[in-house]
Amino acid sequence: MTTHDGWDNGSSARRNAGGGDISGWETRTSRPGQGGQGQSGYGQSGYGQGGQGSRGQGQGGYDQGRQPLPPELNPRGPGAGRRSGQQVGGRPVPQQGSPAGGLPPELDPRGPGRGTRPSGPGGPGGGNGAGTGPGRRKWSRSRKIRFSLFTLVLVLLVVSVGTYFWADSKLNHSNVLVDYAGRPAAGKGTNWLIIGSDSREGLSKAQQQALHTGYDTGARTDSMMILHSGSNGNTLMSIPRDSYVTIPAWTDSKGVKHSSAKHKINAAYAEGGGTLMVQTLEYNTGIHIDHYAEIGFSGFVNVVNDLGGIDMCLDKAIVDKASGANLKAGCQTLNGAQSLAFVRERHQEASQDLARMKHQQQFLSALSHKATSAGTLLNPFTLYPTLDSGLSLLTVDNNTGLTDLGSMFFAMKDVQSGKGKTITVPIANANYPTASDGDAVKWNMNEAEQVFNAFKNDSTVPTFSS
Repeated sequence: MTTHDGWDNGSSARRNAGGGDISGWETRTSRPGQGGQGQSGYGQSGYGQGGQGSRGQGQGGYDQGRQPLPPELNPRGPGAGRRSGQQVGGRPVPQQGSPAGGLPPELDPRGPGRGTRPSGPGGPGGGNGAGTGPGRRKWSRSRKIRFSLFTLVLVLLVVSVGTYFWADSKLNHSNVLVDYAGRPAAGKGTNWLIIGSDSREGLSKAQQQALHTGYDTGARTDSMMILHSGSNGNTLMSIPRDSYVTIPAWTDSKGVKHSSAKHKINAAYAEGGGTLMVQTLEYNTGIHIDHYAEIGFSGFVNVVNDLGGIDMCLDKAIVDKASGANLKAGCQTLNGAQSLAFVRERHQEASQDLARMKHQQQFLSALSHKATSAGTLLNPFTLYPTLDSGLSLLTVDNNTGLTDLGSMFFAMKDVQSGKGKTITVPIANANYPTASDGDAVKWNMNEAEQVFNAFKNDSTVPTFSS
């Protein structure tokens, strides 16, 4: 009894051998030992030796007396149609899916290494499976670039957030902007009150002597400015510290009430600090102050030194024994001590305090330009020391944060670059005699009111000849 199973391999050769079933593979129920030429299924010209083997016992449907076709001639691949573990001609049949159980790698239409299982824990590349064997897909250059950029952005984001919270913790906040009866309503745009005090806090006796600051205790204003930023440009207006104004009624820290009185505006800061200074300016100008910033001598010097100095161009040499200024004419880089002397010098100038205010405006704009430059913001060896020394000695109102300070510096940078203007409150008499305070500065209220209204309404600020 003969059954046909599988493929017809070498049928012409078997026909020429004169016997056997032409189906190629057969299972017979035969007696062992019976075999004659041509009865084994393969002839002399076929694969195998007909007549010399037993007909076999048909294990698994295969004739053990026959040898398989060579792997390269089997259309289903070596071992196809056989179960793993069987033997043909004394050789084990390869398992399907093993490297020997498929087409040669160069003939496999799916590519080298496809359809084979890894030979170890990491596949053909070994290791933990992350190797670069033939079955692993390598990253393209563009993918590596995208991953690198993503990593860089993530690192910069983490560093920026960390820097922000660190720097914000350095700020000294003070409750100087308080509501009171009759306070001007908030106007359009943003108004900053910027105070430079002559506080010696943080300076040793030797430093006070070297910087020519004197040894006075307490604090007075050495400079004061109102910075307005809005849709019609930015304007930096200086207020003479000897301005003769009305100081409104106030109550000191001990609960003692003080009636309103006429004095130099500097007295408001000396008696009631930043809070009374804000109220005095708002009372006399009608301008609502939105933010407050104050820095003393020590912080001023440290910031300039950490920035690597400030570039200034002077139209004439300045020599002043009182402030310690000894500066040549022309462009130069001023260090912290030289910068402090420059903004405090007044005795060489004919207009004294008025000329000093122009120096202060000039210097503050140059400082803002340096502080907001790419060379500072992108250089951590400059940025972090500057933030550390500057912010730790800077006092701001409770509602001011780092973003507000950044806006202030960029607004002053615009003033320096020509996108804004610097002015002094219009003056009627720079040597106005008073009954108790000596000579003072009297404002030209007709012109001053026009400037104040422009600040309140965020309109174009008028310019008057001095």
